[in-house]
Amino acid sequence: MTERAFSEHSFQTFLSEHKLMAAKCEGCGALFVPPRPMCPDCHGEEMAWVEVSGKGKLAAFTAVYIGPNAMIAAGYDRKNPYMTGVVQLDEGPLISAQILGLDAAQPEVGSIGTPLKVAFIERGEEEAQRTFLAFEA
Repeated sequence: MTERAFSEHSFQTFLSEHKLMAAKCEGCGALFVPPRPMCPDCHGEEMAWVEVSGKGKLAAFTAVYIGPNAMIAAGYDRKNPYMTGVVQLDEGPLISAQILGLDAAQPEVGSIGTPLKVAFIERGEEEAQRTFLAFEA
């Protein structure tokens, strides 16, 4: 893990650089993804950016058939559902994201525990382009 000073950088900025960063509490060492400015465990406010491996396991999921407008614009609908889930990172934190590489049309409970790695999805054009977090099997 590489540490950086908790500064003006934002979680979204790191995503656009294709880096998955966590906030690490300097007081107790707890990690948070997405980051938070204060540790809920020890109430410390000294945080540092730490790059995490991006590897983890699927902890929970759901298939989405009727999504928000942004996902409909990305091509998802009743005939083409997408999967979203909670991933437990190897470093410990849980994070929710879109799940790629598993069949959203026929999700299986047996998918829980599937090893995943971070992926970055670019949506939008030019100045409206934004990077979204996902994990793939």
